Amino acid sequence: MAAARKAAPGALRWTQLFEEGDASMRELLGGKGAGLAEMCRVGLPVPPGFTINTKACVEYMRTGRKIPAGLLDEVEARMRALEEKVGKRFGDPANPLLVSVRSGALFSMPGMMDTVLNLGLNDRTLDGLIRLTGNERFARDAYRRLIQMFGKTVLGIPGEKFEHIIQRAKARKRVVEDTALDADDLRGIVDAFRRLVKSERGTEFPQDPREQLRMAILAVFNSWQGKRAVDYRNFHGISHDLGTAVNVQVMVFGNMGSDSGTGVAFTRNPATGERGMFGEYLMNAQGEDVVAGIRNPKPIAELAKDLPKAYDEFLGVCEMLERHYREVQDLEFTIERGRLWMLQTRSGKRTAQAAVKIAVDMAREGLISKEEALLRVEPGQIDMLLHPRFDPRAKEAASAAGRFMARGLNASPGAAVGLAVFDADTAEAWGKAGKPVILVRPETNPDDVHGMLNAKGILTSRGGATSHAAVVARGLGLPCVAGCEALRVDVEALRLSVDGRTVRQGEYISIDGGTGEVFSGELPAIEPRLEDQAELIELLSWADKARRLGVWANADYPRDAVRARIFGAEGIGLCRTEHMFFEEDRLPMVRQMILNAGEAQALLDRSRAAERAAAERPEDKKLKAEVRAAGQALRASQAVRLYQAALSKLLRLQRKDFEGLFRAMDGLPVIVRLIDPPLHEFLPSHDSLLEETSALRARIEALEGVRRWRPGKGQLSLGALRAEMRRKEAQLRAVDAMREANPMLGLRGIRLGLTYPAIIAMQVRAIMEAACRVTKRGVVAVPEIMIPLVSHVNELRETHRELVEVVRDVLDHECVKVAYKFGTMIELPRACFVAGEIAQHAEFFSFGTNDLTQTIFGISRDDAEGKFLLQFVEKGILPKNPFQTIDRPGVGEAMKMAVSGGRTQRPGLEIGICGEHGGDPESIEFCHSLGLNYVSCSPYRVPVARLAAAQAALRERMKAARDV
Repeated sequence: MAAARKAAPGALRWTQLFEEGDASMRELLGGKGAGLAEMCRVGLPVPPGFTINTKACVEYMRTGRKIPAGLLDEVEARMRALEEKVGKRFGDPANPLLVSVRSGALFSMPGMMDTVLNLGLNDRTLDGLIRLTGNERFARDAYRRLIQMFGKTVLGIPGEKFEHIIQRAKARKRVVEDTALDADDLRGIVDAFRRLVKSERGTEFPQDPREQLRMAILAVFNSWQGKRAVDYRNFHGISHDLGTAVNVQVMVFGNMGSDSGTGVAFTRNPATGERGMFGEYLMNAQGEDVVAGIRNPKPIAELAKDLPKAYDEFLGVCEMLERHYREVQDLEFTIERGRLWMLQTRSGKRTAQAAVKIAVDMAREGLISKEEALLRVEPGQIDMLLHPRFDPRAKEAASAAGRFMARGLNASPGAAVGLAVFDADTAEAWGKAGKPVILVRPETNPDDVHGMLNAKGILTSRGGATSHAAVVARGLGLPCVAGCEALRVDVEALRLSVDGRTVRQGEYISIDGGTGEVFSGELPAIEPRLEDQAELIELLSWADKARRLGVWANADYPRDAVRARIFGAEGIGLCRTEHMFFEEDRLPMVRQMILNAGEAQALLDRSRAAERAAAERPEDKKLKAEVRAAGQALRASQAVRLYQAALSKLLRLQRKDFEGLFRAMDGLPVIVRLIDPPLHEFLPSHDSLLEETSALRARIEALEGVRRWRPGKGQLSLGALRAEMRRKEAQLRAVDAMREANPMLGLRGIRLGLTYPAIIAMQVRAIMEAACRVTKRGVVAVPEIMIPLVSHVNELRETHRELVEVVRDVLDHECVKVAYKFGTMIELPRACFVAGEIAQHAEFFSFGTNDLTQTIFGISRDDAEGKFLLQFVEKGILPKNPFQTIDRPGVGEAMKMAVSGGRTQRPGLEIGICGEHGGDPESIEFCHSLGLNYVSCSPYRVPVARLAAAQAALRERMKAARDV
């Protein structure tokens, strides 16, 4: 260590003794270091040690993995301080000091980084340790552990190679447990370990204790950038810039005989939240034995029999630490020759179920306030509680049995088990027949909705978190694994495969939408219900009192609205009417409407223009003749008849849909978005139509050459085939006419409404007739009609003028008063810039942040997530996926501009958000800071949003109190 540059005299920049810190220094000392320091401060038995702080790791990484100047000199000085405290010397053969080196980041990352025990042992100090303890077996066991851990952690030798040596030794002796190996056996294992190190790394195991320590410290630093640590931080959203601390601590030994042991415990059950100590221990062992599962540990309660005095002391420590931290503690301890030593205390990781119960119980016990309880539960944990989930033990068993297949994007949480089905029609048929179905597709599109509605879960090999599959699945509360690229989905052969394993249609698969995992076969699932979770209901009731932001739900069907209300939704923030059009019994009517829309709308526009002109100049006979001619053309047009017939049928069906929504949300607002997607989405794809018409044409031509051909049973006649051909050709012409280079920025939303006004007039009529009819039955309907994709005030002015006339006509006819609003979806950058103008004609704004993000970033979300976006996030080019969390510097600034412009023009303007971001906790906090009225999300995300909104309000208050 002499190679490092000297630190400035008296300056200890990189290290702190345990007694020099406390619990408030977590950012500097890491969680483990701060916990050890605090336990020292309150007088608990902690082996002496010091912490190399996180700044040293950050500097090490910043400089290309160069040891920070002065660090090794500080370590040397701290080691001398430890020697003075314990009366031993590091590397002294007569009286050796041994130390451990452990990682300890700000945020707990269990098992993600590295630990080395028993540093300081070598051939010479081994003999001294044997003489000091009189226990040769213990000393040789400690030495083999050092070489094994050092070899794996520091030198990078595969751990199984060490294990194979131990297994061979046990096999020769015909024993099962490591503790059955005696000192001679361990001497042989140490020799074999050293030969392994020499053969693997070409050098001897280091005999210089200071070199061991230097290499171990650097190994812990390097483990911060190890794959498992990076993956863990990516999954949990932890910054990669924090670095880890390193704790160097005097060794205490739990492997010194029958009066020694080691264990891990929690002050409450981390799986269920039940009060009472929960943990495990091993006698005559070191800490990694418990964690690694090398031996079967005992329940912590049995320690009362093995070492009753140490158990009673440990029980008191547990109670004191939980009261001190006012939080569940995760503790590590060692008992050396009957004496208890504390090695760790940190906030205990826990399941979602346990998190809620512990928070509520601690508030009831007066240990924490209700506000603190709300901040103790992560919103994502609420999400997990409200979706089916797999038993973790069943997943472990399935993985061990080779049934784990692949991991994709955890697009919609929950667990689903069902028969693999590769097309929507079969999924619908099987689902309606009562069979559990997982719809498996390369990707889904609107034509698959009927199958999705009858599936238990969705699995796709392509697509991202805001793909069609993901968005619809979340709206339906269905588990979804999307973008599982390792899977090869063959819809023709009706199978999926990965690494030589195949699942065929009709065989069971299990998907975990919370983790993205896919398993073959059936896994047992747990089906939670909000109504059965008393602690969660109580926690959410506290959240409702704490939050300012309203929480509404996106719901397209009455059943969704009912579920949303059970989950606490205060309104419907988005009802997508086009989803109703995709249902199988309605699609033929929709297609009839579309195929005749162009011709019919042209004739309707001509007739309306003639009537307006004639009304302005009633004396003009030529204009009267034009009115008569236009009327005759209307009456003679088959296209008009078919168009109006389809609209009439859809009016009745949509009215019934809206009646169900208004009944479900009695007294609460329901925002209905008028048709948004391009019309071609309701038609078959161009390529499939081209293929079908070509096949039909070839078949007809072939049959026309056959004399006296007659159709067999189930076959179409030539006349029927020709009729089918004409129908397909008409659809192909319509699709060709509607094809656009960029349909998402083409004829959709308000542009579609202005081009085909009869369609949105039908929808508004259905909404208002439904509201009037349920009002007559005592239901309080609160309709709010949303016009999508507005970019220019003139678009909204014209649409609003025409639709208000429809509303007045309905209200006059029904003779009922119904309060209503017209508003718009803010989803284009220009709309944000001119929000003040738009607010002249809009009584509410709702941010469509999916499209707003898409248009501000200039990327297609479906293409981007599959091609480059997620890789950009992994590489740190983008801090987060902007389709999951609002991009505050870009999209957020546009939203701020829209809020300011809208409310300047119309004070008190109702503003919400109905994109996917409405269920994201970080985005909810941003919406709170903007002063929005509500967020709207899928029904299953409503409880998540209720908690996230409360946390946003509480953090704002806490910040305000600090700033005073």
